[in-house]
Amino acid sequence: MPNTKYLLVGSTETYSGKSATILGVTHCLRKLGIGVGYGKPLGRYFNLSLVDGIEEDLRFIGEAIGLPQDRRKTPLLSLHEATVTQQLRDGERNDYRQSLQGYIEDIKGDLVFLEGPSTLWEGRLFDLSIGQMAEQIEAGILLVARYHALELVDQLLDAQERLGDRLMGVLVNDIPDSDQTLLEQQIAPFLERQGIPILGQIPSNGLLRSVSVRELSKKLGAKVLCRRDRLDLLVENLTIGAMNVNTALEYFRKGRNMAVVTGGDRSELQMAALETATNCLILTGHTAPQDFILSRAEDLEIPILSVDLDTLTTVEIADQAFGQVRLQEPIKVECIRDLMGKHFDINRFISILGLERVAVDS
Repeated sequence: MPNTKYLLVGSTETYSGKSATILGVTHCLRKLGIGVGYGKPLGRYFNLSLVDGIEEDLRFIGEAIGLPQDRRKTPLLSLHEATVTQQLRDGERNDYRQSLQGYIEDIKGDLVFLEGPSTLWEGRLFDLSIGQMAEQIEAGILLVARYHALELVDQLLDAQERLGDRLMGVLVNDIPDSDQTLLEQQIAPFLERQGIPILGQIPSNGLLRSVSVRELSKKLGAKVLCRRDRLDLLVENLTIGAMNVNTALEYFRKGRNMAVVTGGDRSELQMAALETATNCLILTGHTAPQDFILSRAEDLEIPILSVDLDTLTTVEIADQAFGQVRLQEPIKVECIRDLMGKHFDINRFISILGLERVAVDS
């Protein structure tokens, strides 16, 4: 399309919120009558058995945005051991930058969002780092940065040096309430003076960081002992039940939407967890829970998972799941749209990119 603009959405580190940003911004743009497209030139799956996950993610984002097939496209290249090994062997024969040009031409839209690599340097082996792609297709870059009080300014100044005029703006994500004033009154004004537009300041949100019980079950290889129909419940934090019951009750009452990890033989802790804000019990060891625990969990509609792992390993795996949150739950999509509507300057974004509004939904 001759008037199509292209925008690469990149990040300073993995799991910064690129997909969430695309979901939120495209929703705002479509309400203004601006047609959007979506692609992801470089897929990031280093395990060959997970390559199909790219298709699932793309399908979900495309459907959440409401895009027909001609406005979204699967990756040009997937990063995994085989493609890296091949490129190391005969990379000179592969001109991915030229292939990128053909890749984007098939995606329709007034503005085509291209989800970039997870870091500023990822994809360089294939000439597909975010900076290289932006130069090749003359695209702007929207950078998503997870908030780190001591690192954020250095990260963004370094990004500006690497990306130059291609950097159109930054969205700062996952800002704790305690640091919101610091960002608004000191960090953002400083970065603006350096020529880095801060287009969005998104506060931390427990719901977006949550993980479904289903996802935890998959990651842990768990057996579902009850309430398989409630695996879509969301877990916001992980708690270890290893103390006495009185201490546990006091601790559990402070939690919200917890997954409690405890031994299969700790019935008193299991019952204490069930009577508080617990959305999932994860039992370690090889002891089955007593019947009255299963009965109470059934009544309260709380799933119980059983794992053949020790507590430390269980917690480590579950913690990793919280660091790799997916957005497939509709409630998360609505949350993203709400946050973006409140905390992202869509008018400034449109002005920087030179987009034209067509209509506004009533």
